[in-house]
Amino acid sequence: MKFVTDPEILKKQVILETYRSRGPGGQRKNKVETAVRIKHLPSGMTVVATEHRSQAENRKLAFERLRERLIKLNQPKRRRIPTTVSLAAIEKRIKQKKVLSGRKQLRQRVEIKSESGE
Repeated sequence: MKFVTDPEILKKQVILETYRSRGPGGQRKNKVETAVRIKHLPSGMTVVATEHRSQAENRKLAFERLRERLIKLNQPKRRRIPTTVSLAAIEKRIKQKKVLSGRKQLRQRVEIKSESGE
């Protein structure tokens, strides 16, 4: 599904929410709702911006982030080209299995048989 990235149309497709941001910053940060959260309704994507002291700057930054994410979503995914395992890789794996098997063989108990028949 293709999402619209035009700023004017985006403003109509989102829910904009402001809140008090967390962390250090003193009285201004505790009193003023400068943090911005934008929810894009068609995609369900949420973007947050709390870096700046100004709500307007945070709003601008959040819209830029949303636009970048939508552009990334709109790009078609590359198809994987299936490949076969090379003969060298198969031989290497078999050799490693034999080495491991040899190590495990050495861990087994050795029964000593005496010639006297006991």
